[in-house]
Amino acid sequence: MKVVIAYIRPEALGAVKQALYAQSLYCLSVTNILGSGRQKGYVEMYRGVATEVTLLKKVRIELCLQDEDVDKAMKAIAKGASTGHEGDGIMYVMDVERGLRIRTGESL
Repeated sequence: MKVVIAYIRPEALGAVKQALYAQSLYCLSVTNILGSGRQKGYVEMYRGVATEVTLLKKVRIELCLQDEDVDKAMKAIAKGASTGHEGDGIMYVMDVERGLRIRTGESL
């Protein structure tokens, strides 16, 4: 098993979910986060004072998948999240050593 972790723009979440659902990939976790990366941030004015915003709003998506579904998931996430601009996001894939379904005690 593998876990796919993707950091994307919040406004891309709907398109990413649709792309995943179209591939019959329904099990995902979504977390709202703040982060910094190549996008770096921006400066905004608040009550006449310039404030540098370096932590931007992002969404973290996690999917735990069978090995054969990883490429399918990554393509779906990339399709839904891509705008062609910096800050579209990044994905990581990691091995899952073990899993356990709490209700049944079944090993995954």
